[in-house]
This record gives sequence, structure tokens and C-alpha cells, in this order.
Amino acid sequence: MHSVNIRQLKNNPSSALSAAREEDMVVVMNRDHPQALLVDLERLGVPDLPAVRVALAVALFRSGSVSAGFAARVADKPLAQMLSLLSAQGLALAGEGKTAAAEAREDMRRASAWLVKPRP
Repeated sequence: MHSVNIRQLKNNPSSALSAAREEDMVVVMNRDHPQALLVDLERLGVPDLPAVRVALAVALFRSGSVSAGFAARVADKPLAQMLSLLSAQGLALAGEGKTAAAEAREDMRRASAWLVKPRP
């Protein structure tokens, strides 16, 4: 097992990731206390790593931590396929509530104004 402090991780993240890939895991230390654990997904030995990547992407999107586009990259899926998957999970792909509806109406108003704008 390898350990790095936060400063080392910040200054050279590729070294920590390389250590996680080559060794079992890397412990990230914060003031001499274990704070986080880096584990290379390939080394987990799960039988269906692509499914783990999709589950991670869905969880990150559900929590609001990442966009659908970023989730698609995490899952290694095309954006259209990821949007379908998220929608099938019952997740809202756009904001909800009055604010989102107002933003959508404003976007439509701007698009309509742009379409009717005379061209020079």
C-alpha cells in the first residue's frame, strides 16, 4: 500500500494514480490522518467493469455532481445513449420547477427572436 499527502496529490496526481494502478491502493493522508482511498477500477477485479462505470456515472448525475455529458464520458457511452439510460432511470434531464420552466420559455423566446431577425 502506498500513501500520499494532499500536497503530493495536488502537485502530482498522475504519480498517485500510477501507484494505484501498480499497487493495491493509495491512501491519501490529511495531516497524518487517512482521508481518502484511491483504487484503480481495473484492479477491483469486478466481473463487469463497464456496468460499474455506468452505475458510477448514474450516481454522480443523480447527485447533481456532474452533467449528463460528463456522466456519458465516465460511463464510456455516447451522449444519446446516456441520456436514454438516465431517462429510463426516471431522472430529470433538465431542471425542474418554475425556474426551469421560466428558463425554457426564455430560451424559446430568444430562439424565436433569432429566427425572425432579418439577415444583413
